[in-house]
Amino acid sequence: MSTQIFVNLPVKDLDRAVTFFTHLGFSFDPRFTNVNATCMIVSGDIFVMLLVEPFFQTFTPKPISDAHKSTEVLLCLSRESRAAVDDMAAKAVAAGGTTPNPPKDHGFMYQHGFQDLDGHLWELVFMEPGAMG
Repeated sequence: MSTQIFVNLPVKDLDRAVTFFTHLGFSFDPRFTNVNATCMIVSGDIFVMLLVEPFFQTFTPKPISDAHKSTEVLLCLSRESRAAVDDMAAKAVAAGGTTPNPPKDHGFMYQHGFQDLDGHLWELVFMEPGAMG
């Protein structure tokens, strides 16, 4: 069995977050969805748990960061092409997100990203075949 990862992110409005990420092409596992949380499927082994802030707070004694004011994490997803990177960034903007930085072409890697409605930063990258090996 491979290791799965479940990234937990606080959100202010769960329905709004689900609508945003649905526009980007993500789906959700109804078995792990209720009024407090949903499980966004990134891939077969990668999931993002979107948790309303009061519920998220039950998992930590620390205060929740305001991701609009400080960076608590950068989430990075690979895409299958440069066009797919740009397409997801454009979908994020169309759904109400922002692009805090312009795209960057490093030759072997193309990078762009977006900030979601709760301020979380998502990097998108395409690596040229052979660049990692």
